[in-house]
Amino acid sequence: MTDKLNIDQLDFEKGDGLIPAIVQDVTTKNVLMMGYMNRESLEKTLESKLVTFYSRSKKRLWTKGETSGNVLNLESIRQDCDADTLLVYVKPAGPACHTGSDTCFDESNEGSIQFIDHLKKTIKDRYESPSEKSYTSSLFKKGINKVAQKVGEEAVEIVIEAKDDNKELFLGEAADLLYHYLVLLQAKEIDLEEVIEVLQKRHK
Repeated sequence: MTDKLNIDQLDFEKGDGLIPAIVQDVTTKNVLMMGYMNRESLEKTLESKLVTFYSRSKKRLWTKGETSGNVLNLESIRQDCDADTLLVYVKPAGPACHTGSDTCFDESNEGSIQFIDHLKKTIKDRYESPSEKSYTSSLFKKGINKVAQKVGEEAVEIVIEAKDDNKELFLGEAADLLYHYLVLLQAKEIDLEEVIEVLQKRHK
């Protein structure tokens, strides 16, 4: 988390003890807001894993979401080349702006990747709290062999569609494969992020 951050290198003096902190959603890469940190608020952020700023108006530390519950869960922090600005990667628990907007720039923080997160949560819920009416729950009930078999079947079907020129059918099979793949990961109790980490290591 702190491989790109060295607190002792940061130039707090340039801003009279404060340093700008740009907050970015680690998933969508959208900029959510900007605040100021002093050394104490930065240390508290690293310790609590909840983004904490220094309020210039209230003259005190304040943890984002301390009253609304819309906290910013810390993922990592980087310092810029001059060591006088921070880039804070977070996973927001609700709107970032006090107005109720997703960001303090009145922009939507929606992204297609967020639907994948939503789908993962739904699949996990069906895994932990089975429903008789749920197709996903029925797959888990049949066991890992059946889930793996479905992934194999969908893989074969997408290969078949890839040989033709029907984009709509290919997209349908691609969606089926991705869904069943996520179900398989849940059945193995493996998060998609773990797979992505393997890809990132290979890319390096």
